[in-house]
Amino acid sequence: MTAYALAHLRKAPVHAEVLTYLERIDATLAPFAGRFLVHGGAIDVLEGDWPGDVVVIEFPDLAQARSWYQSSAYQEIKPLRTRHLTGEVILVEGVEPGHDSSRMAAAIRRATDR
Repeated sequence: MTAYALAHLRKAPVHAEVLTYLERIDATLAPFAGRFLVHGGAIDVLEGDWPGDVVVIEFPDLAQARSWYQSSAYQEIKPLRTRHLTGEVILVEGVEPGHDSSRMAAAIRRATDR
């Protein structure tokens, strides 16, 4: 099942190390079939606060996403980002094709009605 690496990164002044990180990250994704879906595009905040940028990287599955994040290639460049940008990074599994929220709600109701 498709998985995603999501990052919410706070805005910070441009730093040479962050630019080096950006120049090198694509090469770390390739061995794990990762690809950017969102990389700091325009944000239209509809509810709450959202200070910063969004990054979404797609992987074939959660194992590939974990392997990328833990890879020596990514771990080598990660400090170039973390020394200058704060935020949250998570890995999350996507949904199966044909996902239906109403069926999900029904299953949760059944499980909690016991």
